[in-house]
Amino acid sequence: MKKYVTGSLTAAAIAMALALTAPAFAALAPGAAAPDFTAEASLAGKDFSFSLKDALKKGPVVVYFYPSAYTGGCDIEAHTFASQKEKFDAAGATIIGVSADSIDRLNTFSSDPSYCAGKFPVASDSSGKIAAAYDLKMEAAVAGAKDVRGVEIGHGFISRTTFVIDRNGKIVAALSSEADHLHPQDHVSKSLAIVQQLQSGKAQ
Repeated sequence: MKKYVTGSLTAAAIAMALALTAPAFAALAPGAAAPDFTAEASLAGKDFSFSLKDALKKGPVVVYFYPSAYTGGCDIEAHTFASQKEKFDAAGATIIGVSADSIDRLNTFSSDPSYCAGKFPVASDSSGKIAAAYDLKMEAAVAGAKDVRGVEIGHGFISRTTFVIDRNGKIVAALSSEADHLHPQDHVSKSLAIVQQLQSGKAQ
C-alpha cells in the first residue's frame, strides 16, 4: 500500500493503520463457504442493495476488499478492474468492491471515469461487519488522513484482500496484499485468471 498511496499524510496514515494488521493477517481460506451478505452499494453513482446470494445465481463473484476510495493503490485497483470488466463479463463473473467508505463517497467513486467508471459496483461496509465475516480486521480511522483530493477520509481501513467465490458459494481463492505481497493490479489479473479457469472447468 505504501508504494501506491499519493500524498504524504495519506500514505503515512494508511500505511500505519494497515501495518498493524500485517503480523496477524488472517482471512477465510479456500474451501470455506463464503458468508452471505447484503450491503448498500453504488453503481455509476446510484445506490442500490447488493446481494451476494443473488449475484451467485449468475456465476462466480469476485469480492475485493480495499482500504479506501480515492487513495493511490485503491484507485489503481479500481481502474484496473474497470478496464478488464469485459473479460470478467465474458467469464460470467460479477465484481463487487467492499470498503468502509460511506455510500456518499462511493457514489462519487463508482461513477468517476478515472476509477470505477460506472463499470462495476462498490459496497459500503462502514461497520466492518462484512469484513469480519470474512475474518478481516478493520483498523480504526486515523486522525488527519486525507484522500488524493484532500478530503478527510474519516473511516477505518480494511486490508486489501480479494476472494474469488464459485457459483456454489465456495471460496476458491483468497488473495492478500499483506500475506502474498501483491500489488493492487495483481488482484485483478489473478482473480481474472481464476474465474476464466472456473469457466473452462480447469479450476481446482
